[in-house]
Amino acid sequence: MTDDLEVSALAINVTIPQALRWTDTRRGEAFTLTTLNIRLLPDGHLAVKAYGRPVAGGRGAYVSFPVPDRPELAALVTDAAGRAGELWAAHRGLG
Repeated sequence: MTDDLEVSALAINVTIPQALRWTDTRRGEAFTLTTLNIRLLPDGHLAVKAYGRPVAGGRGAYVSFPVPDRPELAALVTDAAGRAGELWAAHRGLG
């Protein structure tokens, strides 16, 4: 049965540790990036986007940002994906 089961998406949200956060600008507004959304693609690779809050405060728009090519961020993505796999594998069914 599980071979016939089509899973269309696997995604996790990960809080970016304070020391790794950065600021980026979109539509003239500065955002502090605080969360990564990591997706497992059908080919087994990972895709990642960052989200955050406006520096000026408020909710702001839900806007995605590219993740900079920094080794410490790549390690965070890899570690988070591995940890998510462990958590999924150890699930205890519906609560």
